[in-house]
Amino acid sequence: MQQDRHDDRRARAGGAGAAADPLTGRVLDGRYRIGSRIARGGMASVYEATDIRLDRTVAVKVMHPGLGDDNEFAERFVREARAAARLSHPNVVAVYDQGDDHGTVFLAMELVSGHTLRDVIRKESPMPPAKALALLEPVLSALATAHRAGLIHRDIKPENVLISDDGRVKVADFGLAKAVSADTQHTATGGVLIGTVSYLAPELVVNGRADARADVYAAGVVLFEMLTGAKPHEGETPIQVAYRHVHEDVPAPSATVPGIPAYVDALVARATARDRELRPADAAVLLHQVHRVSHALAEGVVDDPDLTTDLTPLRARLEAAEAPTTEDTAPDPLGGPFQPGQVLATIPAAADADLTAPLRTLDPQPAQAAPRTRTTPPVPPAGRAQPPGADGARPPGRRRSRKGPLLLIVALLLVIGGGTAAWWFIDGRYTTTPGVLGMTQSGAQDALESAGLEAEFGDEAYSETVAAGRIVSTDPEPGAKVLDGGTVSVVISLGKERYDVPKLKGRSEDAAQDALLATHLGYGRSIEKWSDSVPAGEVISSDPKAGTTLRPDSPVDLVVSKGPKPVDLKDWVGKSVDKAMEWLAKKGLTGKVASEEYSNDVPDGAVISMDPQGGTTVHRGDQVSFVVSKGPELVEVPSVRGAGVDAARAKLEGLGFDVRTEDAAGSLGLGFVWSQSPGAGEMVPPGTTITLSLI
Repeated sequence: MQQDRHDDRRARAGGAGAAADPLTGRVLDGRYRIGSRIARGGMASVYEATDIRLDRTVAVKVMHPGLGDDNEFAERFVREARAAARLSHPNVVAVYDQGDDHGTVFLAMELVSGHTLRDVIRKESPMPPAKALALLEPVLSALATAHRAGLIHRDIKPENVLISDDGRVKVADFGLAKAVSADTQHTATGGVLIGTVSYLAPELVVNGRADARADVYAAGVVLFEMLTGAKPHEGETPIQVAYRHVHEDVPAPSATVPGIPAYVDALVARATARDRELRPADAAVLLHQVHRVSHALAEGVVDDPDLTTDLTPLRARLEAAEAPTTEDTAPDPLGGPFQPGQVLATIPAAADADLTAPLRTLDPQPAQAAPRTRTTPPVPPAGRAQPPGADGARPPGRRRSRKGPLLLIVALLLVIGGGTAAWWFIDGRYTTTPGVLGMTQSGAQDALESAGLEAEFGDEAYSETVAAGRIVSTDPEPGAKVLDGGTVSVVISLGKERYDVPKLKGRSEDAAQDALLATHLGYGRSIEKWSDSVPAGEVISSDPKAGTTLRPDSPVDLVVSKGPKPVDLKDWVGKSVDKAMEWLAKKGLTGKVASEEYSNDVPDGAVISMDPQGGTTVHRGDQVSFVVSKGPELVEVPSVRGAGVDAARAKLEGLGFDVRTEDAAGSLGLGFVWSQSPGAGEMVPPGTTITLSLI
């Protein structure tokens, strides 16, 4: 069982604790840069952080080190994101994201700048009832939305009610919330009660089970604290406080702060009834009752007996009716005061015993019975006729027999009148709420009006068992007592809660996740896949596909594009550029001849170099540039015929040719060039050998 936590919600950077915090400055999941710590609770700490991807300030809730290693705690922590993300309500702190960064489990949520209800209670309590109810109303509105979604908060307390600088009220920390089903309503995990002991409903202490009425109880305790500035049950240990929740009623606020109207006391008593069957069924019903009380306060009503009676739990009404008061006393012919409680106690005896026995019990201090004595009747005067009798005397007791029935009748009338008055006060003026579950709206209205009650059709709710348009619940419940002419709140079924998978193709992964959460569906996982047509990071499809109808929170997987599949670029240096272009086209790549150059080493039309180089990984659509060879650069051979061999050699070698000489046929040994090969005017590459024939 958790004790009250003293959250340091206003701790900011610059303190010694903040400077020493190892998380400050760290980036979680490559997205959230952690700043100063602003709160610390029993399971986690909350930090101000920056969402790098969306460039916004958020609050990041990080599970305490070590708890993330406990799968049970970690799973409960992860459920917070899914539970809270389902709640789209202006009075609920929005949850954006959830992740696990190498064992650091965290949530990213809306950052609310301001203070908590605890701060307001410290400064302003005891506060006027109208202000207390105004602060409680948005809390109940948020809880009502959660209860309609099948979720309970289980840790309602002033620390979890945030008030922004502009006055907006938001409920935080749905981390302990759990979907309520027919099979699992336990709030105990591993024998540890979840919730703060000062606001813990009695049934959680006794059997560890909770439903929406546990939140109603906690809200009632918060209301008491706002009205009085103190908690209803105090103790030196959490066990003592829990014991008092189970065995002691929450006292009336007016006992601490005189002047609070009786109907406000009754509202607190109704919300904090130890028997959860006597509490409002959920936050929506309590919100309706708060509206009634707020309306009475706004009109300046000091006392409203009907409203007080209607709000007071039935058990308290019975106890009040049975308690003797001066107003309930009436003269008793036997000398004692008339007590309604005694009348009720004696009526059964009168049915099967001497009718005078109940009457004697009416005297709270009966006199000691005098001993019976037989008296001798007086002898009548001589000559007067005697009435018939055993001895000629009047039978004893005849005179008393005339007065006894009269006294008995009077006493019986008082008994019957008192019993009738008690019956009327306790039960007679109440009507049993008829069973209208499963009826249509018009049928339910007719049935309630026939019973002398007024139907109030409030919020609608989803139901897996009741068809749409029919009654799913009432407050009071069928068979419960309600004042004649009272109001019965009726909830109409919306049918089974189902949602269609939205069209997600073409959206970014983040936008698709947001769309799923907004549609009350769950995000399952992302499956990456290569795609030549869908840009990287965009959704290709979903599983189940768009348009599929699912239960709330059903997981939907996203198929996300990784972009075109990479290509390993082949090395085309020294190879035909035409063949390179054909290969690139088949791979979805673009080829481009950037330039052509002469090369003595690379044949004409072959690739001298390429960018990117061969072996590089590229993607479809990328461009590859080539430098292509034009072959070696050609030089025109000059004419050296008739020149001396030395002059001819010098000229040709100066142009980069090699020179070879030989004697021509019939040479005279003069050393002049007779002919040359290649001949004059031919285009040949530098380095070509020119053969000179000498005469």
